[in-house]
Amino acid sequence: MKYVVRAIKYFIWFALILTLTMVIMAALGLVDPKPELMFREGMKSVWQIAILFAVLAFVYPMTGFRKQDAIIPGDYSQIRDKVVNFMESRGYGLETEEGEDMTFRLNSKIGRAMKMFEDRVTFTRSAQGFRLEGLRKEIVRLISGLEYIFRNETEDNYSKS
Repeated sequence: MKYVVRAIKYFIWFALILTLTMVIMAALGLVDPKPELMFREGMKSVWQIAILFAVLAFVYPMTGFRKQDAIIPGDYSQIRDKVVNFMESRGYGLETEEGEDMTFRLNSKIGRAMKMFEDRVTFTRSAQGFRLEGLRKEIVRLISGLEYIFRNETEDNYSKS
C-alpha cells in the first residue's frame, strides 16, 4: 500500500511540475495556451505525457528508496545520543523511539513538502549497528556521515590506549 501511495504522489508531482511550467510559458507568451497548439499532436500528446508520467511514477519508488546498513560499533546506550545529535545537526528530529529502533523526520515544513512528506528515516537496530530506510540519496549521505563520526571515534580510542 505504501508503494502505491508513493507512486500516486510522484504522478501528481510530475503532473504539477509540467502544468506549472506550461502555465508560466503561456503567461510569458512563449507558447499558445491551447493544448491543440501547444503540443504537436494536441490532446493526444497530453495523454501520451500522462502515460509516461504514470510509468515513471510507478518505477521511481523502486529506485528512489532503499534500506542499507550503517556500521556503528558499540552498545545502544553508548551510541544513541550521538546518533540523535548527528541527525539533529542534519535537520532531523526524533519522531519515535521503540526499544532500540528510532524514526526521524525533517524539522523544516518546507523541506518535508519538497520531499512530498517522504522524509522519514527509520533506524532499525542490527548486529553491525543500524539498518536505515528512507530516500536513497538521504540514506547514502547519512550513513556516510554516521560511519565517519563513529570510525574516527573508534580510531581515537585505539590511539589513546
